[in-house]
Amino acid sequence: MLTTHTGNFPIGYRRGWTEWHKNLPNLIEWLKSHELSVLDLGHADEKSVRQITDAGMKVGSVDAPDWGKLMSPDKTTREAAVEKNATYMQGLAKLGVQNFFMVMLPEKPEAPRAENFEHLTASMKALAPRMEACGARLVIEGYPGTGALCCTPEGYRALFKAVPSKTMGINFDPSHLLRMGIDPVRFLREFADRVYHVHGKDTEIIAEGVYEYGHEQPATFAKAHGFGAHGWRYAIPGHGQTRWTETFRILKEHGYKGAVCIELEDENFNGSEEGEKRGILAGAHYLASC
Repeated sequence: MLTTHTGNFPIGYRRGWTEWHKNLPNLIEWLKSHELSVLDLGHADEKSVRQITDAGMKVGSVDAPDWGKLMSPDKTTREAAVEKNATYMQGLAKLGVQNFFMVMLPEKPEAPRAENFEHLTASMKALAPRMEACGARLVIEGYPGTGALCCTPEGYRALFKAVPSKTMGINFDPSHLLRMGIDPVRFLREFADRVYHVHGKDTEIIAEGVYEYGHEQPATFAKAHGFGAHGWRYAIPGHGQTRWTETFRILKEHGYKGAVCIELEDENFNGSEEGEKRGILAGAHYLASC
């Protein structure tokens, strides 16, 4: 099976949204035939988890439910979301699932960030003991969507201080850090002990676009890049700025035991089954060389 050169981390894939991904047995068969041994799911159930493990593959992560409701200003809504997440995690943890993916996108992104953060920490303080009891952990991705919390060093640092439980972890995806202008290697050096899962996705910084449009204003006439804007675009590993070998060296030094799963968002490959398969394999083999 494909592994990274540095650290020997298994290489896998995050299931996407296109038509050929919908047939899970066929997707599993294709991944295995190309030596990819880990699969991330979105929402999962017992059947889908067993399909992966029965095929001899590992589940990298599954999506936790009701992200926004965990940050609702309504206490009853938050409590219901905590209970739903705890029950979901307990059920899948019995099947060996450990990592539960989440992006901290609040229900009311227009509310003051500090208020949304208080709602977030209240839910996480209630959820953490339930996760500890079943061996589950969050892998929080720093996608900087509207009102997103925990996508910068400030946000992660504040959460880990407020909720010190080791169930609070990171899905390290350097593509989001790069688009925000945050050095992913420096970030990893600070937070490596909280990284429980890794996405193999990159960002190309387009210098001409940054000069022409900057970071603050959208272009008036030019068309943005697919899976990007004018000064940056998401890309497969090897087509962006991430220092993958250094990334894997730091993870190895900190005892990382997880996988690296390709998340395909690249205008040069998305859009057809043939192109997406080519992009997945190109990214995976690049990571294997790092």
